[in-house]
Amino acid sequence: MRLLVRDRLLGIGDDYWIEDEHGRKVFLVDGKAMRLRNTFELKDAHGRVLIDIHQKMFALRDTMVIERDGEGLATIKRKRLSLLRNHYRVALADGTELDVSGKILDHEFAIEYDGELLAVISRRWLHLRDTYGVDIVRDDADPALLIAVAVCVIHLAQREREDD
Repeated sequence: MRLLVRDRLLGIGDDYWIEDEHGRKVFLVDGKAMRLRNTFELKDAHGRVLIDIHQKMFALRDTMVIERDGEGLATIKRKRLSLLRNHYRVALADGTELDVSGKILDHEFAIEYDGELLAVISRRWLHLRDTYGVDIVRDDADPALLIAVAVCVIHLAQREREDD
């Protein structure tokens, strides 16, 4: 499954559609303005909220939290002891972890579980301006979760760059 995401996706307070490779609207990212913390909702094409994404308020390092139906699904933060700045850890609620690494700010990175590729985020195969693709490799992967992870990692990397 290949999804197309507009680069402006991370604008707080703005709404953006994520389309499939045929141009059909699949997900809506609803940025919530006027909040104390960065907040997004990922909705399906019918407007149902699939995932809530927000920044953790009181954390030593920038941390994003992904929730589904009010239950914690994942926590995302940059790996602490990584030599690479573009390496993030996604701690899932079930105790497993996803690994995100690559050139995050260039939108060229991969999401893996236990060494197995789940999704590739890339601008390389697209000719549309300000757009990147999320190519979900495994059929049994959760597309909403992988989109949410990509949104969070890009947002965290951009915030880190602004703070430098």
